This record gives sequence, C-alpha cells and structure tokens, in this order.
Amino acid sequence: MRLALRATLSPPRMESGIATTPARNDVLPRPTLGAAEAFAITVGIVVGAGIFRTPSLVAGAAPGGIEMLLAWVVGGGLSIIGALCYAELATAYPQAGGDYNYLHRAYGSKPAFLYAWSRLTVIQTGSIVLLAYVVGDYLRQVIDIGPWSSTIYAATTVVVLTLCNWLGIRQGTRLQNVLTAMEVLGLCLVIAVGLLFAPDAVPLAMASEGRDGSAIGLVLVFVLLTYGGWNEAVYMTAEMRDAKRWMPRILTLSLIAIAALYVLANLAYLRVLGIDGMAGSDAVAADMMRVALGERGASLMSLIVVVAALTSANATMITGARSAYAVGRDFPALSFIGRWDERNGSPRMAMLVQGVLSLALVVLAAGTFDGFRVAVEYTAPVFWLFFLLVGVSLFVLRRRDPGTPRLFRVPLYPLLPLLFCTTCTYMLYSSLAYTGFGALVGAGVLVAGGVLLLFIDPVPPNPQESPP
Repeated sequence: MRLALRATLSPPRMESGIATTPARNDVLPRPTLGAAEAFAITVGIVVGAGIFRTPSLVAGAAPGGIEMLLAWVVGGGLSIIGALCYAELATAYPQAGGDYNYLHRAYGSKPAFLYAWSRLTVIQTGSIVLLAYVVGDYLRQVIDIGPWSSTIYAATTVVVLTLCNWLGIRQGTRLQNVLTAMEVLGLCLVIAVGLLFAPDAVPLAMASEGRDGSAIGLVLVFVLLTYGGWNEAVYMTAEMRDAKRWMPRILTLSLIAIAALYVLANLAYLRVLGIDGMAGSDAVAADMMRVALGERGASLMSLIVVVAALTSANATMITGARSAYAVGRDFPALSFIGRWDERNGSPRMAMLVQGVLSLALVVLAAGTFDGFRVAVEYTAPVFWLFFLLVGVSLFVLRRRDPGTPRLFRVPLYPLLPLLFCTTCTYMLYSSLAYTGFGALVGAGVLVAGGVLLLFIDPVPPNPQESPP
C-alpha cells in the first residue's frame, strides 16, 4: 500500500479553472532577508573548519608547495564558474528549495526526491554532525569535562543551534552574522601571524623532488570540498529581497573573497611549516600558531576553530531545512515537514526533524566516529553526482523553458557550463577512485531512498507553481 495519504486529502480546489492541491501548505516564504545576511550565510558555510584541516591532506597529496598553492587558485576559479551557472538558475527560478527545485524542474519528482533524501540523510546531517564533533573535540582541549566531553559538546551544539533557528530566521541570521564576523577575523589573524610574525622556517620555493604528483584528483577532492557550500546560498532566494539582482553578486564576490583568504592561509602554513610539515600535521593551523606563539597560540587556535565550526553548522542548518521543506511540499507522506511558519519565517518542523536526525547521528557516532576522511568518503560521491545533474539541468531548462526571463545568463555559454559539468564528472570519478568503504555506505543510503520511492507518491504538479 502506498503512503500517499490520499484518504486524508480533500478534493483539489479549482481556481480559474486550474486544479490546485491542498496537500501543499499555502503559506510560502516571504522576502525578508537582505544581501548582507545571504553573504554571511554563504561565507559562513564555506569558510568553515575545513580550512584548518584539509590543507594537511592537500599537502600530503600535492607534488610540491607551488603546485599546492596553484591547486587552491584553480579550486577557487572552478568554484566561481559553478557559481555563475547557479546564478542563472537561481535568478530564473527563485523559489525555495535550491538544487531540489532545479532537479525537479529538469528531471521530475523522483530524481529530485532522491537528492532531497540524500541531502537530509547524508549531505547535510552528516556535515552538521561532523562540525558538531569538531566543536566538541576542540572545546575538550580547552575545558575537559570527562571521557564523554566531545559527545556532550557535540550534542549541545546541535540542540542549541536547532533551537535558535527553530525560533525564527531572524534569530538564526543574527547569530550567523556575528559568527561569520568572528570566523573571518580569526582566519585573518592566522594569516597575519603566519605571514608577518612567525619565523620564516621554510623557504617558499619548495622543491617537488621525491613527491608523488599522480594523485591530482585527490588534491582537487579535498580542495573543492573546502570550497564546498557556496551553492547553499540559492536555498535562500525565496526569502531574499531583490534576489534576482543580488544573487549573482553574492555568489561570485563571496567566492573571490574566500579564494583570497584560502590562498593566503595556505601560504602562511607553507611559510612556517613547509609542505612536509603540513602533510604530517593533523591540526595544521594549531601547529603553525604553536610555532609562532607557543602553547597560548595553540589554545587560541582551538577557539578560532570552534567559532568556524559553529558558523558552518549554523548556516548548514538554515539551508538544510529549506530543502527538506521543499520535498515535504511535493510528497504528501512527508507533508509534515513541508509547512512554512509565517510568523517565525522558517520551516520549523523541517528544522526540528533535521535537528533530531543530527542528534541521533551524534549519539550513534559516540565512540565510533572515524574522523574527517571517512566523512569525506561518505558524502563526496553522492554530492558530486547531484552537482553534475544540476549542471546538466542548466542545458535542459534552457531548451525546455526558453520563455522564462533570465536576468542573468552564464557568460561564454555553453563553454563555462560544459567546463563545470566536466569538473563535476572528474570529481565524481575521483571521489570513487580515491575513497573506500565510506563511499559505499553513502551510495547504500541513496539506494535506500530509491526503495522508499516505491511506497510514496508525489503531489500532482500544480501549474501555478511552475511544475517541471
């Protein structure tokens, strides 16, 4: 028996001769956010704890210091190309749901559901839990409250951030603005210490002899992972004022600023530790600060990482709940998460469900959390698969929906979108070729979503909501 819950639904209403379904919540997001809030969310997601962890993994796989720095420049450039593709989609289709909305329009409800399922069970909740444990691990170094310190701190992080965002979008974005400012200032402090005050321990012109340069795919997996999250801004387009004007600027300018910060941060790490020192470090930023300022510097670095992880976790919660809300509007069996609270300006039930799932993962991970690399293996293949499908959807929707106004169009079309899709294809291959068991688990969760599709039906498309 399918769980479409048809028995609980009244017959469709008729408006001007067009049937509409009451399964969808009539309360829709309102444009209450400005460009500054969207910019803070984008920067907050991207500039997370990754820049304090992945540089050591990149250094270990790169053939040399110069090549490592170039990888960060290339990663920024490829991300900006992807942002230009997303800018066209976001300005043409500014509804809530982001990637889910584009996939739904291009391929229909079932592929879009698989994306939303993967996002809720793999991509977003996994990222939240990873970031929560980063908070816990670093807070434990500052204040150790016992053998379960990391788990207690991680669970508290999930509960507090979920509650803050459940109260409303204004509370969540205000917290985001403060955390993002602290995070960027902390990263600027790391850059200043490494470039201006730390001893010049290693020559910048690092030789490449004796290092294996064959794993360039793995280098890009970690680099683009650290740039990951810029696409999350599109989940806020339905709530942004003048989104069609500001979204292209937010996506491109935020990535330019982030790329500059990332290159300078890696230059600081390289100057103080050298590429071999970076590769051998599990906490490259803390080790650099320890060399420059002693143990006090390492403690300060712990607090900076905590702020960075909190910033990314909070922003991830804000955008993750939006995609859960979007799929809830399309599938009656999940309609309880597809309700928008007009008073608080947020999908409160979707936020609560996301928080409960994240908290459950925190508990399950206690004592068995395998760390950063396993988290990458778990999320990367699924992430790049759907990223590729979104890139292809730009071509599909241009052909299928030529009458939709596009205030922003990708420059050099179709060259740049083809480059974006080629990059996604290569990253999908690399994330499978260089990862292990975690990738199989992530793929298994995706398959489980396909099985779930056998038992639920989507809402019939509503012409007034621009169906695919």
